[in-house]
Amino acid sequence: MRILFITDVFFPRVNGVSTSLQTFWRELEALGHEVTIIAPEYGQQARRAPSLIRIPARVVMFDPEDRVMHRRRILDLGGELRRQNFDVIHIQTPFVAHYAGMSLAQRLNIPRIETYHTFFEEYLFHYVPFLPKPWLRFVARRFSRAQCNEVDAVVVPSTAMREVLVGYGVRSHMEVLPTGIQLEKFASGDGERFRALHDIPQTRPLLLHVGRVAFEKNISFLLRMVRLVMTTVADVLFVIAGEGPALHSLRREAQDLGLADNVLFVGNMDRESTLLDCYRAADVKVFASRTETQGLVLLEAMALGVPVVSTAIMGTKDVLQPGCGAEVVTENEREFAAAVVRVLGDSASAARLHDAGKDYVKLWAAPVMARRMVDLYQRVVADYKPQPLNNAQRAES
Repeated sequence: MRILFITDVFFPRVNGVSTSLQTFWRELEALGHEVTIIAPEYGQQARRAPSLIRIPARVVMFDPEDRVMHRRRILDLGGELRRQNFDVIHIQTPFVAHYAGMSLAQRLNIPRIETYHTFFEEYLFHYVPFLPKPWLRFVARRFSRAQCNEVDAVVVPSTAMREVLVGYGVRSHMEVLPTGIQLEKFASGDGERFRALHDIPQTRPLLLHVGRVAFEKNISFLLRMVRLVMTTVADVLFVIAGEGPALHSLRREAQDLGLADNVLFVGNMDRESTLLDCYRAADVKVFASRTETQGLVLLEAMALGVPVVSTAIMGTKDVLQPGCGAEVVTENEREFAAAVVRVLGDSASAARLHDAGKDYVKLWAAPVMARRMVDLYQRVVADYKPQPLNNAQRAES
């Protein structure tokens, strides 16, 4: 098959959507399919590839990490893309990519699939806090329903996200299909090297949060939890790996909570080298996001044998099943801290979580998920009724 992805975000912008896109791209090509990606231009640091079309874009006013693509430049690709005979277009994000993708699908006369990656209802107010939260939720629900009902199928990364969209009134076919994990990418890493680089004693207890440093990740809760852990494990170190709009606020909060010597911000790291070292250095991976649609970082930690303590809200409910290699707790600071202290202080418990996690994560292997995605593509293409070409389409072909 020939598959066209279109997205408002991709590497070097680090987040779960970028990771999902790259994983499916690699796995679909490994299965013998051809994938082309339309993504924003980020400057000289952006990756280049023959099958990766970068579109000129401007910086987003309230979120300088992101970009807004020029829609006209995407639509100008119509004639060139038509000659490549794509079978399906897969829209990954709901902004310019959605509307340009819908127009391209019409011009190319191919079916449209969209992945609903982000729980926008619990996301938008972090970035436009000057608008009333109820109004933002109404807007998020309305545009989500409208967009999802326009496409031929919707991919959701968890059953919880499907239930949310059903509640919105989405009628399109929905497929629960999470991003898989490339297990071969999580077989190395040197924790001692990471600790030496950051002058962390090899025996110092280390908690880790990996992900975008954003308000919706609930990292503030984890800071307060760490303060409780310190009453039992005074020298515990909380490493926060990632960057994002909440970074300045969290640095200030760590100072205010008296955690200056117990919190280390290390920024973004290379996913195939230094990030693996960081994971390996950790004694416990902690996570408390309220809006996660899947929770890939939990699977990454398990693949590397790192015990996990996490809440199970939204998409993480699917990941954090019994026997998965994690301590699952509620969003209660004392309960969470007690679980962390228990894992840090009991080597047998940590070893059980290590072994269980490494076995469990095999169920989430990327090739398995890619084959399921191909099956969905084939079903959608088989059911699609091509429309007669109009004059503009004939001219482009």
